[in-house]
Amino acid sequence: MRVDIYCRDEAQGKHSYLAVPEGKPIPEEATNTDWHAEAKHVEVDDERDELPKYHIEHPLAQIGAKGYAITGVSAQF
Repeated sequence: MRVDIYCRDEAQGKHSYLAVPEGKPIPEEATNTDWHAEAKHVEVDDERDELPKYHIEHPLAQIGAKGYAITGVSAQF
C-alpha cells in the first residue's frame, strides 16, 4: 500500500506524523490541527506493516481500523 505522510509540530519541539492512503484526504476527525505535507507515495511493506522513519507503528492495521495511521504519543520526537 502507498500512503501520503503529513507532519505537525507538537509541544516542546516534538513532531507527529499522519499517514493516509495515497491520494485520499485527511479524515475529518484529524483535520482540526495544522498538518502539512511531508512525503507523497510512500510505500508500506504489507509484510512488515511499519513506518519507522515516521515513528508510526502498525500503519496498515491503523488505516484499516480508522482510515489513517498516526505517530503514538510515546514515539513523538
